Amino acid sequence: MAPNTVWLTIIGIGEDGRDGLSPGALAALDRAEFVIGGARHLALVAPISAKTLPWPSPFADGYAMILARRGQPTCVLATGDPFHYGVGAELARLVPAEEMNCFPQASAFSLAAARMGWSLPDCDCVSLHGRALERIIPHLQPGARILALSWDGSTPGKLAELLKARGLGASTITVCEAMGGPRERIRRAIAADFAITGIDPLNTVAIEVMAKSDARIVTLAPGLPDAFFENDGQLTKAEIRALTLAALAPRAGELLWDIGLGAGSVGIEWCLRHPRNRCIGIEERPERAEGARRNARELGATTLDIRMGRAPEALADLPAPDAVFIGGGASEPGVFDAAWAALKPGGRLVVNGVTLETETLLGSLYAKHGGTMRRLAVSRLEPVGGMHGWRAAMPVTQWVVTKP
Repeated sequence: MAPNTVWLTIIGIGEDGRDGLSPGALAALDRAEFVIGGARHLALVAPISAKTLPWPSPFADGYAMILARRGQPTCVLATGDPFHYGVGAELARLVPAEEMNCFPQASAFSLAAARMGWSLPDCDCVSLHGRALERIIPHLQPGARILALSWDGSTPGKLAELLKARGLGASTITVCEAMGGPRERIRRAIAADFAITGIDPLNTVAIEVMAKSDARIVTLAPGLPDAFFENDGQLTKAEIRALTLAALAPRAGELLWDIGLGAGSVGIEWCLRHPRNRCIGIEERPERAEGARRNARELGATTLDIRMGRAPEALADLPAPDAVFIGGGASEPGVFDAAWAALKPGGRLVVNGVTLETETLLGSLYAKHGGTMRRLAVSRLEPVGGMHGWRAAMPVTQWVVTKP
């Protein structure tokens, strides 16, 4: 039977330890029979009369220990605000909200914004703690103010190198260390001249982005320049890609299947439309898969998951998609049927074809399932001797359909 009262308390800890805790948090800590947290957290609130345990490795083993004590007074110690990139969200998936209480403190983002004198809603807040450094790339917009949680003391220097490599070396990096306690230190440097050393592992980085005219910026519009994508010719070109993204109509938090990934351009741009968007790309050629991985890292599309294999076999057991793009292999037997069967109701499917055989197939699918078809033709101005002329690309037939 579920407990009728709160048994789990999550307490946010600042660098000032017990001195920063509210009376309610202190009372919950004193009542607890079991306290779990990082070794640093436990030291900050010592002495503790209850049984204590540092988070085990693997981290998830600690959740089982907490759940085993259901109904008994238990405390979890976390950094700052446990529900802002903290342990609180994971615990909330395991424990009903009515069975737990939380005493948050100011998050590292709030503390850093206060130190910088920045309006927090005007900042991009990014966690690099346990996450790929490249996930900050889409946020590197001219004039942006970014607050980033570091993985460790090496993160600020790595960010400086990343900024320099992208033509953003004039940006200012402020390293905020151990905020809110006696070890607090704020240091600032220009990315191109970054030489700050001895950085505390507990740090947050504030970045004021300054871009040169030739800076490599991942713009907010679909249809990024073709030159942004390493490719062997298997690339959905910028103009067609922009129209394809519009047809796929990405919404926040959705999953795309990109079948015939190639250079990964459509899947990457899908992921860039929103931080919670994900894409599973299917590619049978290892060299193309590796190229797509490099493209994704270079553009900060860290939620692209590339699966090696050939459709339709490679589609088995994948999570159901919200949208499907078939950029290659549409005429292979079973590919459309497998994708259509897996697509969620209301999901969008887009197929691009350049061959007569694929166009014929799309005509029959259109007759059976409806949707819309269009032919896309693009010409680009190119030199012709000492003058210029229009060179036409192969036309693309595009079928777009929504599953009932």
